[in-house]
Amino acid sequence: MTQIHPLTDEALLDQLQRAAFGYFPQTVNPRNGLVADTSRDNSPVSIAVVGFALTSYPVAVERGWMERADAVQRTLAALRFFRDSDQSGRPGATGYKGFYYHFLDIHTGARVWQSELSMIDTALLIAGALTASMHFTGDSADEIELRELVDFLYRRIDWRWAQADGDTIRQGWKPECGFLHYGWEGYSEAILLYVLAMGSPTHPIVGDCYQAWTATYQWENLYDHDYLYAGPLFVHHFSHAWIDFRGIRDSFMREKRSDYFENSLRATLIQREYTQRNPHEFAGYDANGWGLTACDGPGGAPAGLSDHAARRMFGYAARGVPYGPDDGTLSAPSVLASLPFAPQLALAAVRNLMQRYPEMLDDGRLASSFNPSLRDADGKVWVSAGHFGLDQGIVMLMIENHRSGRIWQWMRDCAPIRLGLQRAGFRGGWLQQDGSGGGG
Repeated sequence: MTQIHPLTDEALLDQLQRAAFGYFPQTVNPRNGLVADTSRDNSPVSIAVVGFALTSYPVAVERGWMERADAVQRTLAALRFFRDSDQSGRPGATGYKGFYYHFLDIHTGARVWQSELSMIDTALLIAGALTASMHFTGDSADEIELRELVDFLYRRIDWRWAQADGDTIRQGWKPECGFLHYGWEGYSEAILLYVLAMGSPTHPIVGDCYQAWTATYQWENLYDHDYLYAGPLFVHHFSHAWIDFRGIRDSFMREKRSDYFENSLRATLIQREYTQRNPHEFAGYDANGWGLTACDGPGGAPAGLSDHAARRMFGYAARGVPYGPDDGTLSAPSVLASLPFAPQLALAAVRNLMQRYPEMLDDGRLASSFNPSLRDADGKVWVSAGHFGLDQGIVMLMIENHRSGRIWQWMRDCAPIRLGLQRAGFRGGWLQQDGSGGGG
């Protein structure tokens, strides 16, 4: 069979990473630096996607894909917008207490969709801002202002308020009803949130908040792998986009003699084992056909597509292994984001998926998801329309971490990240090798 993608691994990753980066300059509002959640018409802004964009600009500068001055101006536009944004907490505002609503109007920055004031998405935004401040360290007036704006935005966030006198940080707040009636329970992408909340120089969370969260963890043995359970792959990726967890451990992982990086490797192996076993007999599931995560889906029985055994299909959902939900929908971006943990397995899978389902590529950019169990009259599988900023962002960042470790190194030198990790009880590895000791 003729090889469709004969590029070397490095050339292929360069191509895919640059295509992923291209999402941000294509969907940004240059006047305010806000970036659309998806490439679909009339998409609102996702503040988390802005965080990925702010991280991608320094990488693009280093890769020669963007001029430094352009990257600084795009970053300043976003930071100035958030500095000046309406923080009254009203239904049409942008945020409150230093946090921001999950979805905003791309032109005005006002809240849309009655979305929640999102603690985790604010954390992803701030992680991007901190990355920018770690890279743009020049003495020009613009770069000085950039760092001052990042410091201001970070200091303004009242993380302690987000505890709402509870044991853990709440997931959200709405002006119509106050705090949402649930916090973070079980392992999730919230490690980054807790690290930033504990490293705050102004409003750090208090008490045993982090330990109260880790007490809700679910440790399991699946397919002979002991690991900290989370079904969707993105949970095992997002905090790793900024924090190098190799060899550093909190009290939970010390007890389990593991670390979060190793845990993400085990999650990858569990994904592959699940799709090889393929309990629901979906098409395309095998050792090189995996990637269940939060992603778009066909949602019912799309017109013109053959339905696989009339199974229930989901729209956007957090698909997971092994307990579901699972409707045969896979995400190639989640496979690429697994590169730092299992590079050979991830590359083999990505090459295989691209060869089998070339329709999931649009201008070299991977779609959010595809479903091999649903095909049209021409034999093409169902593919999610457009692109999602979160998918392109995690692909961009995790390819960079695999290729150079550059983002990890920037954030290893970021004082709030180091302090937050230490206050959470992380010790060992680079935290001590760099002479900062343990903590906790």
